[in-house]
Amino acid sequence: MSNKKSKLKIIPLGGLNEIGKNLTVFEYGEDIFIVDCGLAFPEDEMLGIDLVIPDVTYLIKNRDRIKGIVITHGHEDHIGALPYVLKDINVPVYGTRLALGLVENKLEEHGMLRQVSLNTIKPGDMISLGAFKIEFIRSNHSIADAVALAIFTPVGTIVHTSDFKVDFTPIDGDVIDLVRFAELGRQGVLALLADSTNAERQGYTMSEKTVGQSFDELFMNCNQRIIVATFASNIHRVQQVVNAAVKYGRKISICGRSMVNVVNVAVKLGYMNVPEGVFIDVDEIQRYKPNQLVVITTGSQGEPMSALSRMASSDHKKVEIMTGDRVIISASPIPGNEKLVSRVINDLFKKGAEVIYHAIMDTHVSGHACQEELKLIHTLIRPKYFIPVHGEYRHLRQHATLAEKLGMPNENIFIMDIGKVLELTANSARMNGSVTSGKVLVDGLGVGDVGNIVLRDRKHLAQDGLIIVVVTIDGDKGCVIAGPDVISRGFVYVRESEDLMEEIRRIIKGRLIECEAKKITDWSTLKNNIKEGLREFLYEKTKRKPMILPIIMEI
Repeated sequence: MSNKKSKLKIIPLGGLNEIGKNLTVFEYGEDIFIVDCGLAFPEDEMLGIDLVIPDVTYLIKNRDRIKGIVITHGHEDHIGALPYVLKDINVPVYGTRLALGLVENKLEEHGMLRQVSLNTIKPGDMISLGAFKIEFIRSNHSIADAVALAIFTPVGTIVHTSDFKVDFTPIDGDVIDLVRFAELGRQGVLALLADSTNAERQGYTMSEKTVGQSFDELFMNCNQRIIVATFASNIHRVQQVVNAAVKYGRKISICGRSMVNVVNVAVKLGYMNVPEGVFIDVDEIQRYKPNQLVVITTGSQGEPMSALSRMASSDHKKVEIMTGDRVIISASPIPGNEKLVSRVINDLFKKGAEVIYHAIMDTHVSGHACQEELKLIHTLIRPKYFIPVHGEYRHLRQHATLAEKLGMPNENIFIMDIGKVLELTANSARMNGSVTSGKVLVDGLGVGDVGNIVLRDRKHLAQDGLIIVVVTIDGDKGCVIAGPDVISRGFVYVRESEDLMEEIRRIIKGRLIECEAKKITDWSTLKNNIKEGLREFLYEKTKRKPMILPIIMEI
C-alpha cells in the first residue's frame, strides 16, 4: 500500500533543453512507470559517436519498482533507446500496433525480442500500472498511431500530450480526440505536460493533406524520373507519394535501410495501402523508363551515410543521379542540419537534377502544433500546473510565455531540466532535488565507454593531429641507443617538412641528454620532459598543438 501522504514525482531524464532523447519518469510511493524511451543524434563535436541515449542510472537503482514503459508513438526520439535500456530494466512495454511493430524490429536486431513483454493498446484503452491508471487518447502527428496520455494518480490527473498537432483532415481519417481533452478539462486536470517544439511559430500547422496536393502537381505531366526523400517514419507522407505514383502509372523502389524497414512494418500491419505490383526491387529500376519510376529514399536531412547523400556524391551502388531527374526533398532541415542539407542540394544541382525543396514549394508540413493549436489544448484542458516539454530552452520559454498569456499564474509554470524532480500534491507543486541524469554515448557496440575525455582526445586529434616519438634507451645507463624516430599523422607531411622533423629530433635528444645527466630513468618523467619540450617548440614554430605520444623502449 502506498502512503496516503506520498507525493507524485515527475522526473524528466531527457527531452528538455534538447531535441530528442525523450524519457519521463512518473513516481508515486513505491510505484514508477516511464513514458517513452528515445535517443538523440550526436552533435557535431561528438566525433565518431553513433547515438546518444539517456542516463538511466536512477531507473536501474529502482528497477524493482518500475511497472512498465509506455510508448506514445514510434519515432526514434521516443523508442530508439529501448534496446539499450531494456537490457538493464526488463519491464513490460505498452504501445500502439505501429509503435510496437517498429520496436519489434529494433529488439530483433539486438537479439532481445523473446525476452521483452510487448503489450498492444489502442486509443481509448486504459491500463493500470501500480498506483497509476493510464488512458490512451488519439492524437495526430507525423507518424500514424500517435497517442496522448491521461494519467490518473492519487493526487490528480496529469495530461501528457507527447508530440502532437491538430489535423482535421489526417490521411488515415483518425482526427485528434479533442472531445476527450475537453472532458478531462471539465473533470479537472492537475498538470499538463505539452509539446513545445513549434511554440515559437504563430498560427496553425498545415494539414498533411496539403503535401499530397503538392505531390500531385509535381507528378502531373512529369516525364522525368522522380526521387522523393523524406523521413522514413512518416508513413502518411510515403502513402501520399504512393498515391501519386499509382495515379500517374509509376513503379516505386524503396532505398535506405530504415525506409525499407518502416514501410515493410507499415504495409504488414495495414497502415499503408499499396496495390499489388507497385513496389519493385532497386535492382529492377534499369528496366523502366524515367517516366515510369519513383524512388523513395532516406536522406532528407543530408545525413552523410544516407541513401540520398550517397546518390548525390556518386557513391550509391544501385542509383545514379541523372541529368533531368526531379528530386523532391519532402522535409525541412532540423536545426543544426542546414549545412548538410544545403550540401546535398548543391551536389544534386551539379549533377543536373531538378531539386524541389522547402524553400521552393510546400513539400513538407510539421508534425508539431503551432501556437494556436497549443492555445486550443491549454484552453480545453485548463490545468492547474503546466510543464512545457520536448524542446530546447527557447521553445520551453516561449511555451511558458504563451501559457501566461492564457492566464496561467507564473508560479504554476515549471520550466524543468533533465534530472530535476517536480513534486506534486493535490494543492501544491515544487521543485525538490535531482537525480543522476545526462547523456550516454553509443559508439559501435560500446555503450557509455566513450566519455568527455575520449571526445576531448578525438577533437584534439581532429584539430591538430598527432606526433608519435619512438626512442630506445639503455636500461642500465639511461642513454639513447636508437632513435628518436618521429611519426606525424594529421600534423605535417613528413617529406615536405624534413627540416622541422630534424629540429624535433634535435630537441628530443637534448631533453633526453639532460635527463641522462640528471640520472632520471623514470619513464613517466622522461615522457613528460619530451612532451613539454616539443609542445613549446611546436607552438612557437607552427602555432599548433598536436597530441604528442612518446613511446620509450628499454633494452
